[in-house]
Amino acid sequence: MKKAIFDLKAKQPCIRYCFLLLFLFVTTESFSQNAGKVEVIAPPLFDTLLAKRADLNKGKKGGIAGYASSYGYRVQIFSGSNRTAAYNAQAKCNREFPELRTYIVYHEPNFKVRAGDFRTRIEAERFREQLKDYFPILFIISEKINPPKVSPAND
Repeated sequence: MKKAIFDLKAKQPCIRYCFLLLFLFVTTESFSQNAGKVEVIAPPLFDTLLAKRADLNKGKKGGIAGYASSYGYRVQIFSGSNRTAAYNAQAKCNREFPELRTYIVYHEPNFKVRAGDFRTRIEAERFREQLKDYFPILFIISEKINPPKVSPAND
């Protein structure tokens, strides 16, 4: 009788392990991914906008330059939390240097006024020397710029 009880106790863990392995196999099969078909539904305007953006980035024929941007330098002429002071600094820079582009950037809680689109740091340093008389604190910032338009040379 003892032998029969011993055999019964030995079979129960074996059966449990078999059920555990069967359960793991079934769940992994049910969660595995099968190759399927993906259908993208986009409005027709989306394709038109993508084509327009490609045209602007590569430039149009006939000498009209498209929109392009690259990394360069700007001179920061103002940084503070007062919006009116930022606009005043921008107006002052536009009065003194009308050919120069100025940009206002807002990083909470400060407004920053940056001027110029310089390709090299040397150009930005030269312009910073000109601005010293008008603004007390100046920094040179490296960021994405709008490069100046280059006219083709007539040889």
